[in-house]
Amino acid sequence: MEDQQLLRYSRQIMLPEIGFEGQQKLLQSRVLIIGLGGLGSPAAMYLAAAGVGELVLVDFDRVDLSNLQRQIIHTTESIGLPKVESARNTLAGINPECRIHCINRQLEGERLTEQVAKADLIIDASDNFATRFALNEASVATQTPLISGAAIRMEGQVSVFTGTPGDPCYRCLYGDSIEVEQTCSENGVLAPVVGIIGSIQAAEAIKVLTGAGTPLKGRLLILDALQMQWRSLKLSADPDCPVCRG
Repeated sequence: MEDQQLLRYSRQIMLPEIGFEGQQKLLQSRVLIIGLGGLGSPAAMYLAAAGVGELVLVDFDRVDLSNLQRQIIHTTESIGLPKVESARNTLAGINPECRIHCINRQLEGERLTEQVAKADLIIDASDNFATRFALNEASVATQTPLISGAAIRMEGQVSVFTGTPGDPCYRCLYGDSIEVEQTCSENGVLAPVVGIIGSIQAAEAIKVLTGAGTPLKGRLLILDALQMQWRSLKLSADPDCPVCRG
């Protein structure tokens, strides 16, 4: 590690749970981020700042004025740009050492599994169940850790799914009985809520990549921002899950 890197990451290296070895692990890591919206924005910014060596950004949307209330990686000048390009510009300003790869299309099937297999960890910052289920299947198939986050109105949730046999997966949590999907465009969302959840996703990613602390494996952390209360629910593997038990 060079002198400039030691200085840049010094406050993180000082942490005994991270240290020099943990920082080296981050520098050698590749993280796949699906969605550069409200959750993906803070997650990507903190991971780049923390020294993750490679970030693969996936989003097929363009920056819209209505995004700017909560998607803090984008600026007014970015309106009309593909979100991955806008995000790359911001991340390059935060940490030019971070290698950024942009995928400006929806990943499905083999292409999705291929990118998941190349990654050390997945950040699910998507906004629909179809994408979440597909990411979960790829996570289980490749045994790649998945950091899942969601937020709407004044509520949010986050969990870590390891992708390894015996541990619960995202499908164990939701099964086949999904209620009518709700979106921020229809229900609204408080800007800091996505920031809180996305930041926790980044923190959990750093813990998993470095081996620090105890990740949210087998736990679902739920935020009620209106009352500013947290709940932690224990998750168990579904013996009938078609994904991790199939």
